[in-house]
Amino acid sequence: MARSRDNGRGAWWDVSGLPVALLALAMLTTGAAAAEKTDAPGVSATEIRIGQTMPLSGPASSYATIARSEAAYFQQINEQGGINGRKITLITLDDGYSPPKTVEQTRKLIEQEKVAFIYQPLGTPTGMAVRKYLNGKHIPQLFIAAGATFWGDAKAWPWSMGWQPTYKAESTLYAEHILKTKPNARIAIMGHNDDAGRDYLNSFKEALGDRAKQMIVYEASYEPTDPTIDQQIVAAKESGADTFYIHAVPKFAAMAIRKVFDLDWHPTFYLTTTGNSISQAIQPAGFEKAQGIITMEYLKDPNDEMWRDDPGMQAWRAFMEKYYPQGNTGDVLNVYGYSAAQTLVQVLKQCGDDLSRENIMRQAEHLNLALPLLLPSSKIETSPTDHYPIETMRLARFEGAKWLLLPE
Repeated sequence: MARSRDNGRGAWWDVSGLPVALLALAMLTTGAAAAEKTDAPGVSATEIRIGQTMPLSGPASSYATIARSEAAYFQQINEQGGINGRKITLITLDDGYSPPKTVEQTRKLIEQEKVAFIYQPLGTPTGMAVRKYLNGKHIPQLFIAAGATFWGDAKAWPWSMGWQPTYKAESTLYAEHILKTKPNARIAIMGHNDDAGRDYLNSFKEALGDRAKQMIVYEASYEPTDPTIDQQIVAAKESGADTFYIHAVPKFAAMAIRKVFDLDWHPTFYLTTTGNSISQAIQPAGFEKAQGIITMEYLKDPNDEMWRDDPGMQAWRAFMEKYYPQGNTGDVLNVYGYSAAQTLVQVLKQCGDDLSRENIMRQAEHLNLALPLLLPSSKIETSPTDHYPIETMRLARFEGAKWLLLPE
């Protein structure tokens, strides 16, 4: 069963995804506790309604495919019987990557659509805009599609949890690589003028330690709504920098790659995971212009031949062909959505018949999961004091038409 609506303001999917052999962690409840439990709004004997906000339009709309791949995954789950007999209804509303719009759409999901919880809302500034509202109401803000370090602060925000590695961990990896391979680097850094950009750049400077003031010769920010970042990149080159580190969504990543190439500037180039989609950023910029760029990976790259015969990748390709044929099988964002959806399915399976918000959050805090499309060194692990599901990643360099993992 699947129904969809996408009218520019949002999309409604009544869909669910793929059953896979995942590690099940049984959470025991007493008979008395089970008798007292109250299912979350949106939960019935046949349905689990969940909601998310996504940039289906605007400067970050390249991420919309994450929502569509999640919807397709849930469709397969529904066709195979759902979760313990319940079908997943995913309601996705467009916030255009605008925090005020996120507030409006999130309140609509909770107060009008009566969803059980918020799942995979995309963005740091957008997620922050509703964090207090959701935590105050004890509504899970689950597997946020953003890596801001504070999404793992279980003590301050117990009802919020990220999914991907943190921006701090990623930035630290880049800084350590520079200190090891280019200790006298002259670095230019750039990022969004928002909490995501500040988290990236502040974490990078922190990881450089006492060397930061000496090594960083240029720092700039830009607005997510800016039409171009050419001026900042020209200034970065003129600063004398021989190393360039940028936080960007795919739109701005493509701009940066093109401009650096067109300026005949040849810095050691570090690009954050937020903008490393080959189909959304690298290919539009031009493969020849991206050679040598360094990024970080924690998911298997569907463009890498090393995973061609991998069972998890083969299953994903079969899934894409049947449930999301219009989706790009060269886009790692569709691997991301598929894997995040698998994570939620495991949580809901662990919930059993107790679909209270408290138990949904409790099960999210008790995961020990090896997903088929995570890199072999990566794993989903959480606890009540650890809201950082993925903490292992690898550096990669762009060569030819793919990201090549660097030696560990």
